[in-house]
Amino acid sequence: MNAQSRDDVRGQFGHPPPPTDPTCRLFVTIPLDSRPGRGIMPQSCLVRVGPGQAADVQRRHSMSVLELCDPEVAKVSLEASAADAIRMMLDRHVGAVGVIDSAGRVAGIFTERDVLRKLALGRHDPESTPVRDVMTTPVEMATLATGPGAALTTMIDRHFRHLPVVDSNGKLLGMLSIRNLLQFRIDDLSQQLDSLEQYVSNDGPGG
Repeated sequence: MNAQSRDDVRGQFGHPPPPTDPTCRLFVTIPLDSRPGRGIMPQSCLVRVGPGQAADVQRRHSMSVLELCDPEVAKVSLEASAADAIRMMLDRHVGAVGVIDSAGRVAGIFTERDVLRKLALGRHDPESTPVRDVMTTPVEMATLATGPGAALTTMIDRHFRHLPVVDSNGKLLGMLSIRNLLQFRIDDLSQQLDSLEQYVSNDGPGG
């Protein structure tokens, strides 16, 4: 089999031949059908992107969830009252605050669900109730090595809406929300759609 034939075979079975355009260095697969199964992927389903787009795709798929968190972290100390935590949530327009110890490590998380289940239904006075008595603990946490996909899987599987992001010592760095992840996913799909539209308009089938 000659070199050209080998390239043709690789293209038929999902391995694109080396690009002849020096500005194209990455093939991005746009999944058009999410159903499981195997088959032959035609080369027309591979979208070429330029080096700038390629770098952005690679960066987005290797980024840490800390990059998605809001810039200011809502947090209170273990000595705070439940009312202090609620005021922090209202001031920052967030649905959860991290509860930290004297070293800045995550001791728990206090969320809107805690307000409803433990304060409202339990008939506790927020001003006189320590947040440590009504916070959620232990806490599932993300690290700097956690990617958006892994975080989203954890949050869906465990029915979480917030996930603290910590360093190797357990110190709170950020608070990831499901809203942050959904916005990231929307942006990611928008970029994929833009790449597909560019491919079709430039040199796609029938173009």
